[in-house]
Amino acid sequence: MTTPVAQQPHQIERYQAFLQQRLDLRFDSYDALWQWSVSELGAFWLSVWDFFELQSSTPFKQALCEERMPGARWFEGATINYAAQALRHAAAASAAGRPAIVHANEAMLARGELAELSWPELQRQVGTLAAALRGMGVRRGDRVVAYMPNIPQTAVAFLAVASLGAIWSVCSPDMGPVAVLDRFTQIEPKALICVDGYVYAGQAVPRLALLREMLDALPTVAHVLLLPQLDAAADVQALARPGRQAHHLGALLAQDLAPAQWVQPEPLPFDHPLWIVYSSGTTGLPKPIVHGHGGIVLEQLKGGVLHNDLRPEDRFHWYSSTGWIMWNCQISALLAGCTICLFDGSPGGSREQADWATLWRFAALSKANFFGAGAAFYASCLKAGVEPMAEGDLSALRAVGSTGSPLADECYDWIWAHCPKPGGRDIWIACISGGTDFAGAFLGGHPLLPVRRGQMQCRCLGAAVYAYGPPDTQGQGQPLVDEVGELVCTRPIPSMPLRFWNDAGDQRYLDSYFDMYRGPRGEGIWRHGDWLRITPEGGAIIYGRSDATINRHGIRMGTAELYRAVETQPELLDSLVVDLEYLGRESYMPLFVVLREGLALDEALKRRLRDAIKAALSPRHVPSEILQVQAVPRTLSGKKMELPVKKLLLGAAPETVFKRDAMANAGCVDWFVAFAARRLAQG
Repeated sequence: MTTPVAQQPHQIERYQAFLQQRLDLRFDSYDALWQWSVSELGAFWLSVWDFFELQSSTPFKQALCEERMPGARWFEGATINYAAQALRHAAAASAAGRPAIVHANEAMLARGELAELSWPELQRQVGTLAAALRGMGVRRGDRVVAYMPNIPQTAVAFLAVASLGAIWSVCSPDMGPVAVLDRFTQIEPKALICVDGYVYAGQAVPRLALLREMLDALPTVAHVLLLPQLDAAADVQALARPGRQAHHLGALLAQDLAPAQWVQPEPLPFDHPLWIVYSSGTTGLPKPIVHGHGGIVLEQLKGGVLHNDLRPEDRFHWYSSTGWIMWNCQISALLAGCTICLFDGSPGGSREQADWATLWRFAALSKANFFGAGAAFYASCLKAGVEPMAEGDLSALRAVGSTGSPLADECYDWIWAHCPKPGGRDIWIACISGGTDFAGAFLGGHPLLPVRRGQMQCRCLGAAVYAYGPPDTQGQGQPLVDEVGELVCTRPIPSMPLRFWNDAGDQRYLDSYFDMYRGPRGEGIWRHGDWLRITPEGGAIIYGRSDATINRHGIRMGTAELYRAVETQPELLDSLVVDLEYLGRESYMPLFVVLREGLALDEALKRRLRDAIKAALSPRHVPSEILQVQAVPRTLSGKKMELPVKKLLLGAAPETVFKRDAMANAGCVDWFVAFAARRLAQG
């Protein structure tokens, strides 16, 4: 166990001083502060609004106007705009000499080069692009989608879209057409912002042919804004057709408009849609989750400033692709006036030469104060024997963040042994756990609480999170302490989804989070889908997903998407995939396939299946192992029994997870039982 370095004043200390001065509230422990924040929701979130000096051009009476889940009503009457909150820092940050964005790609990093985007230039580009989009007819409520990498132009485009009140949605360009179209076709976008390709692990990947294929399936797109990344001479107009105009994004951003011609962020209702992100279930299309401007601003400021202790002078880096919610969280550091550090490329070197020191060199070059990545990244660094401090000057670094899956104990030790020791003490490790679902964290860090291996330090302020036992006949569960249960949130958070796009009667939304538990008055209880243990010290441990969603290397994807990719192969009759994310274990995702009679699974077919998954979804979702089975366990109603197989492989007794009399093909269970026993025996 270690305690973070005591540096004064921490942001959460400033907040508590604010509460004492403004509301005469004093708390002698974090637990007391957390208890107040979840019992007095309205007062807490109003205090967050006031602490960050958020502004509304219209009056409002209270923070929590109606408490219910789903559908809580927050800050009715208030107006806010995410982009305005970010850009309000431009003058002060520029006067202090702080850039808005520092960035590098693989080639730049290899040369030791770093580029900067100043706050005034960010403001100019956002206003200029917003004016161009308005000239194209983009209005409030229109969807603008992006197929863009982690580069400054993507951040600019997002802020420009948000400033207009249009709705943003982005996919990473390493995602294949199936995964992208499963998302974008649901929301009928008016414009597409994209690149002609990208470079990853030293390999250039062209995307123009794929863009044409996608555009054929997106008839509502009236404008394409292309940024040539691979070929400066790429023919932008090749993407035009009758009814669809094509534009050069770089030329639009370079327009020399007078400030009076920029489009300024529009004041929007608190719950006006900001973006659509996607969290996949186990069946059907990805869930298009709509979040609002006001809720996201509040949640991201609370998490980034109060829990991650970010200050305006900080440089914040969290490695992410644009397809992960951590990209949104990274961009959101602009809300606090911080400098964000963007790296576009592979964190692990190339196929020919692994290099897990890459991000540490970027952290040194960018002088990052806060360095974040998925837990799998740190495990890779440990195994590769990386020495971060040998890669450059990391003296500015004071915090290391981790998410995506539980951080193994040995990774804590590796970070403490190989990262700087601010003030002569172990660096602060701030592990968080939350989700795309509400674009925030349920569990997180605290700069003054002890850091214990394997635990997140605390439940986040305003998040009424508990571990629940199984529901009774009325759907009610009991909170557990020091026992593993379902992660639930019993009261609303402003950043919870406004709705799912095109979800009649909110039925899909209800089924996704409110299908298991009810409160004592029948109210909704959010079930997140994680196994959680609240420790006696007030910390929290996540043991992995309690449902069958794939959480491969921090990127959530529905199993149905993978099935669509592989079951088009003529040899396959059926398939089943499970993702074993479990504390302290290496990620393992097996794919079980049933082949046509007389066929055997050979290396050629395995290679084709992997290639199909890589092309349709992403390289992250290639399974760890592909195995041939006689049949996939199914219920009497024909549903694949993913969760029972997952529990079995995690060590559950077969009789507790398989109800053979409720199965259509109980005879196939024996193979899976034997396979699980062999794996468990191997450790």
